[in-house]
Amino acid sequence: MSAYKNLLLSIPEIKGPTKKQNLKQRMLWTFGILILFLFLASVPLFGVDASQASQFKQFELLLGAKIGKLLTLGIGPIVTASIILQLLKGAGILNFNMNTENGKLLYHGTHKFVTFLFILIEAFVYVKFGAVTASNGLLSTFWLLVAQLALGGFIVFYMDEVVKKWGIGSGVSLFIAAGIGQAVAIQTLSPLAAVGGFAWPFGGSEVPVGILWQIFYALSFSDMSMLVTSLIKIGVTVGLFFVIVFLQSVNVEIPLSFGRVRGQSIKWPLNFFYAGVIPIILVSALTANFNLIASFTGSAWFGNFVSYISPFRVINHLGDLFTLTNLFHFFSYLIFMVFGATLFSYFWVQSGGQDSKSQAKSIINSGLQIPGFRKDERIVERVLSRYIGPLTILGGIGIGIVAFTADALSALTSGTGILLMIMIIYQFYKQVAKESMDDFAVLKKFMRK
Repeated sequence: MSAYKNLLLSIPEIKGPTKKQNLKQRMLWTFGILILFLFLASVPLFGVDASQASQFKQFELLLGAKIGKLLTLGIGPIVTASIILQLLKGAGILNFNMNTENGKLLYHGTHKFVTFLFILIEAFVYVKFGAVTASNGLLSTFWLLVAQLALGGFIVFYMDEVVKKWGIGSGVSLFIAAGIGQAVAIQTLSPLAAVGGFAWPFGGSEVPVGILWQIFYALSFSDMSMLVTSLIKIGVTVGLFFVIVFLQSVNVEIPLSFGRVRGQSIKWPLNFFYAGVIPIILVSALTANFNLIASFTGSAWFGNFVSYISPFRVINHLGDLFTLTNLFHFFSYLIFMVFGATLFSYFWVQSGGQDSKSQAKSIINSGLQIPGFRKDERIVERVLSRYIGPLTILGGIGIGIVAFTADALSALTSGTGILLMIMIIYQFYKQVAKESMDDFAVLKKFMRK
């Protein structure tokens, strides 16, 4: 184990700040990395064929990727490594004690090591099976493309590290939200045609990509089908926004008091979506990986399996919704989303230091206790277990149902993508608000002195 630990320690890492950064500094780091990500996502690969496999485009939103660009791999290797570790840990094959510094070191080091392996493997597989194609088919160009994809993968990994240690939130979430936000803006406002060039009414005759322009197009040409479809997509997206924000605000508040200071108490909120957005990111990445495997292998059986865990669009099956095949697809996708989100919610809480034991230790170490109970870590853990366990399961089920509904009702881009974007932005807003309140409290304390 010591040799393995030394191997993990030898992997380069981003050092955290030596002193606490204020909110302004962390915001600058966060948005600086975001701008760098968007720039690198537009850098084309050298030696790549201009025409790329169109079936891989659907994974760009879920993986924060740009096929044919430097960041073709996106966050795929990072999330795939997380999925593998979550499943191995949940099955008891790997056991990391997250309540000790050594256990945390081994877990995060192993995640980094597995991520690097997947960066190299996926870079090879993407070129080998045609996600990106060498322009002249030469072996030297093949390996040049692999090297560029791997470089992009390593850059994304370390940008995520910078955001975690110097910025606010998670780089993985930030990159997904940026990619989805860009796609939403294009699908809402773009006056261009899908085939390129300006569409109607800007000199062309084709239907514009932007849904707002499609509404004007439908009204001008009395295309009621397009008008209804466009309005449904906008209505579903707006409705989804309010539903998600409402569910994000639902929480259970645990009263806590300072043991040595009478009359001083705070509330410890436990959100309904207790595991946050991570379970849906993991489920989406798992689906994307299944699709990639089906595309690479060409297996008819595996392809059929993937089709039944892919989003079911009700609007595309209004005339034959109640056929046996469509009903099976409808319920298989629902079960997959709910079961997957619940499973990853549980694994993430256990491995991410959000379980009852870890939270109880954090509360006691902060000098807090639950009023009416003895200041004992085991007692606090038992009280928290009454809430954290059910919230983990119910939150996983809830977010799985919301993601399924968003996809089934055909929100803009993809329902899951919209769900991820809204949740990530809302959580980022809450974290910034918390950081600003903490900075204000420190400033007040300093001024009193």
